Amino acid sequence: QVQLVESGGGLVQPGGSLRLSCVVSGNIFSIDTMGWYRQAPGKQRELVAVISSGGSTRYADPVKGRFAISRDNAKKTVYLEMNSLKPEDTAVYYCNADVQWYSGRMYYSQNYWGQGTQVTFSS
Repeated sequence: QVQLVESGGGLVQPGGSLRLSCVVSGNIFSIDTMGWYRQAPGKQRELVAVISSGGSTRYADPVKGRFAISRDNAKKTVYLEMNSLKPEDTAVYYCNADVQWYSGRMYYSQNYWGQGTQVTFSS
């Protein structure tokens, strides 16, 4: 009923920039917190940044000052602007959202993950 689809990953050189997008689709009533997480090879998935429905943001220390999270509620989309990229930013980036959705007259609240988008450094 609900899908999160990321886009925007790819190859990047150190110091480069990328912009990730994640669109939420389905019978959406509302979306609360949205966020980005990442998982590097051999490591656990970790928080990158989150944004509340009101626009409050929180960042992991390694990305503060380099990454910016934003959202467009009308488009049901969350973005991650990544600047000054470093090799240690290489990971699969996952979108996450707390979604209230409906089916008929029933309403549901669930947390969803996207399928991930790869960010890789090219030497």
